[in-house]
Amino acid sequence: MRAAIILILLVTVCWAKPFHQKGLFDFMLEDEPSGDGSTDTTLFPENEPVGPTCPFRCQCHLRVVQCSDLGLEQVPKDIPADTTLLDLQNNKITDIKDGDFKDLKNLHALILVNNKIKAISPSAFAPLTKLERLYLSKNNLKELPANMPKSLQELRVHENIISKVKKSAFDGLNHMIVIELGTNPIENSGIEKGAFQGMKKLSYIRIADTNITSIPQGLPSSLTELHLDGNKITKIEADRLNGLNNLAKLGLSFNSITTVENGSIASVPHLRQLHLDHNALTQVPVGLGEHKYIQVVYLHSNKIAAVGTNDFCPLGYNTKKASYSGVSLFSNPVQYWEIQPSTFRCIYERSAIQLGNYK
Repeated sequence: MRAAIILILLVTVCWAKPFHQKGLFDFMLEDEPSGDGSTDTTLFPENEPVGPTCPFRCQCHLRVVQCSDLGLEQVPKDIPADTTLLDLQNNKITDIKDGDFKDLKNLHALILVNNKIKAISPSAFAPLTKLERLYLSKNNLKELPANMPKSLQELRVHENIISKVKKSAFDGLNHMIVIELGTNPIENSGIEKGAFQGMKKLSYIRIADTNITSIPQGLPSSLTELHLDGNKITKIEADRLNGLNNLAKLGLSFNSITTVENGSIASVPHLRQLHLDHNALTQVPVGLGEHKYIQVVYLHSNKIAAVGTNDFCPLGYNTKKASYSGVSLFSNPVQYWEIQPSTFRCIYERSAIQLGNYK
């Protein structure tokens, strides 16, 4: 009986089909009968349209196209139309031509820092109707780009060879908030009067390390920060600060300032920080004592030989709205032991005063 059962099992095994190893995709492509008896192949349709392509050697992810540090000599082709940020920094691009950014209507940020750009076609930015941030620093531009998008909010063009800012340079850029023009060979006459007028939202301007000898005229009243460090300014004129009622920070370090005109400090009633270190001042600027909101005053590395008891604090009590958090007077010829203790009567934290070895 046992022999008969073994014989039946052997016959059954002989009738079975041989084992065939399936590949990974074979399990995904199991044949299923269709209505006409043929095999269904709709998983990989032949005529399916191809999606957006990424430029060769670039990286694309979530509408961000990164093509930095590739040695590119021109803007790559076939940039996806839905790109919102295009990074082309640290390449060897020399010219921006018409059509380089065609169809990029959704681009919000364009980074072209540290290339060799010397020319930009007047119509190159025309398709970029939603561009908000344009970074062109560290190139070879001799002038600001023409016809910048009206949607622009932030422009950075420091470390170029721009020598002049025309009155019409920012026409129509009513949404601009930040302008960075530092480290360009701009002469004092190179910034035409009214160049920044009409920009009602402009909050931050930096024109540092240039050749200007005075504060630019016609600055917008919307400014909250003005950075003019490292220039050749010799005098602060009160009329240059008139109307800057919102200015909170004024940077004038590393200039050659010898005089601060009476009324200059009063022209900026909401000023919080005043940086006048590394200049040639011989006295504390007039008006600091009456200012209600100023909190930080840097006067170190000047030629101040004496400090009066009313130079920093008001005569009356409870008239100053904000207490000082930083006052520096070190590296001046004045000796700290010659300064009367009452000079800093409105400063409640001793650590806020820096007088060389005495802190």
